[in-house]
Amino acid sequence: MTSTLILASASPFRRQLMQNAGLAFSHEAARIDERAIEAPLEAAGRSPDEVAVALAIAKATDVSSRHPGALVIGSDQTLSLGSRVYHKPRDMAEAAEHLKSFSGRTHRLNSAVCLVRDGNLLWYDVAHAELGVRVLTDDFIARHLSRVGERALSSVGAYQLEGEGIQLFSGIQGDYFTILGLPMLPLLNKLRELGEIDA
Repeated sequence: MTSTLILASASPFRRQLMQNAGLAFSHEAARIDERAIEAPLEAAGRSPDEVAVALAIAKATDVSSRHPGALVIGSDQTLSLGSRVYHKPRDMAEAAEHLKSFSGRTHRLNSAVCLVRDGNLLWYDVAHAELGVRVLTDDFIARHLSRVGERALSSVGAYQLEGEGIQLFSGIQGDYFTILGLPMLPLLNKLRELGEIDA
């Protein structure tokens, strides 16, 4: 017998990935303070992978607390470039600073996914994507942000690869699901292993 499956996310992109895969699920946003979780981990020198996993688990655990017996999917993503870990830009000036710092360089997306039932972590995985940004002029960055507007503030990299953000890149290594923050292939493999979806 399969469990009730819940995606602990408000992201329409992650919901679309689940729908496209033919999964029967509901969704609910977690009620957590991401910065309160991230800050002590980063201060303790935890890796971008560890921060992403902690956030994914926190989201799934929170939603799990309200849905006994349900299998809850948590996911989160960090963006790293060298030793710097990025957060969602607070305003358009910070979005511009993010894009300027990516110019001509390759950054990494670290996407964690986990399964929690009744507050217990059953499984987690982290997938990576490497994204090469072409050289961007200040004028281009300003025009780009003017076109995409407040959407730039909704993602850690200040871009949406599924939209105009694709114009920022010169090369990408990694799958689309990882880039959107929900590594579907390891998730589907685990759901099959658990007997939750058709194998």
